[in-house]
Amino acid sequence: MTTPTRRDGRCLWLRQAIQPGEVDAPVLAGNLTADICIVGGGLAGLWTALDLKERDPSCDVAIVEADICGGGASGRNSGMVLSQWAKFAALRAFCGEAGAIALGHAFAASAGNIERFCKAHGIDAEFRPDGWIWGATCEKHVGSWNGILQNLEAIGLHPFKRVTGPEISALCGTDRFLAGIHDPTAATLHPGKLVRGLRRVALAKGVRIFENSRMLKLERQNPAIVRTAKGTMRSPVCILTLNAWSTSVPELRPSILVIASDDSVTEPVPELLEKMGYLRRPLMGDSQTFVTGFRTTADHRFQPGITGGIIGFGGLGTNRFEGRSIREADIRSCVSRGFPAFADLPFADSWCGPIDRTRSGLPLFGPLPGSPNIFYGFGFSGNGVATTPVTARILASLALDKKDEWSSCGLVRPPERWLPPEPIRYIGAHMLRHAIRRKDRLEQENRVPGPLVRALAAMAPGGITTSTIISPRR
Repeated sequence: MTTPTRRDGRCLWLRQAIQPGEVDAPVLAGNLTADICIVGGGLAGLWTALDLKERDPSCDVAIVEADICGGGASGRNSGMVLSQWAKFAALRAFCGEAGAIALGHAFAASAGNIERFCKAHGIDAEFRPDGWIWGATCEKHVGSWNGILQNLEAIGLHPFKRVTGPEISALCGTDRFLAGIHDPTAATLHPGKLVRGLRRVALAKGVRIFENSRMLKLERQNPAIVRTAKGTMRSPVCILTLNAWSTSVPELRPSILVIASDDSVTEPVPELLEKMGYLRRPLMGDSQTFVTGFRTTADHRFQPGITGGIIGFGGLGTNRFEGRSIREADIRSCVSRGFPAFADLPFADSWCGPIDRTRSGLPLFGPLPGSPNIFYGFGFSGNGVATTPVTARILASLALDKKDEWSSCGLVRPPERWLPPEPIRYIGAHMLRHAIRRKDRLEQENRVPGPLVRALAAMAPGGITTSTIISPRR
């Protein structure tokens, strides 16, 4: 029996990507086996399945997904494809200089690789290589990028170009940004169409997909057993690509803070975008700790978004990220600051999605402690679109026991226990979020936050542009 794929209640990306008459993959029922079982059917899980099939077409790969492929963060993010050069210092701390450079180039190549993959497989993901500007909308944020540029320039790398306020205005049609840096390799795309396209390709290559099959229990043995409400999947190798839902795994929970990002879109406004000089132009981000981003879509909608949203208590429920964003007023305030010409446009839709933040802002990979045949990959910290193709290479090499540059890179490391248990975790995260919001607001007003606010805000985990540099522990 097939179930029509639900579109109602999902964000605009998924409503546009799910085709009329599309049906869900079957529910996992009965006692089944596979060579490799992947739990989680988002971008990380699908790219990994495709990499495994590319290396060994005979490998029997099964994906077990709680919702539909792309129903989590992969289908509801901002659609930004950003390099990781802004996190070079953190990469170098974990991987050494040579390893950081190699991974930096690998992440930077993701945009072009995604574009080529989509063209080769007929996926219209609305890929647009328009670049990215990281800028400042207040004096206190000007130069936030200087340390990053100095680290890169010291070793002869120049992925960013400094841009002045007038140059940003000419590129993007707003005079609210005082200065910034420009990355010409960045891109935007339609995340819903990308993830649903990857699903189609994976099915065509023989990957078995089971949707609406939430993992209720993971039996840490060899072979591993994934138990759902109606069946089991037994496999010698299991890969966990759960994104924010990695908090359901006790060994991983202390490593990850889940916080929502919120996005909205207007109706198509091509005439206004052209008039203001922001039709097919670079996506933009400011220098707040809770970053505000702006982009346009292929059908000429204006799309603003912000981080720093919902922090939930304990595990993630099935409907926490459904429905419209509760932060539309906050988003509109950010639009007023960055693109005032668009401040009065009504939002046709809004939504939120989970971000799986690690302390450094970099993902973690490796075998689950005590279970050498169960591997994890999580912690994309808002950069999952660009990092998950590289994730696939790392996880596939680990799963196939390949001793190469991927399985031995510095991102393969044990989970870091940096977060306390509930309820301390919940209370502390809200204190930290309050401090960050206060710091961001005061700096916009050209005021200096107090020492307690600054100390708390400095504890923020890494995001799109910031990283906490820590000594790696193995």
